[in-house]
Amino acid sequence: MRLTEVLFKKVKSKRIMVLMESVVSGHQFNLFRERLADKIELVRFDPYIQKESLYRERRRIRSA
Repeated sequence: MRLTEVLFKKVKSKRIMVLMESVVSGHQFNLFRERLADKIELVRFDPYIQKESLYRERRRIRSA
């Protein structure tokens, strides 16, 4: 193994994929956000109840 390979750090991506879940019905979808940003909360149309609903970030899925 070369010395240069040891010294390089693994590069992290700037964006991550997170799972968004509806507070009302539990409907889920994936969304990308910046790694250093705060957790996301947004209002979006929920197809299960046919109305707008609050979605909260539930968990991180993977780096993108």
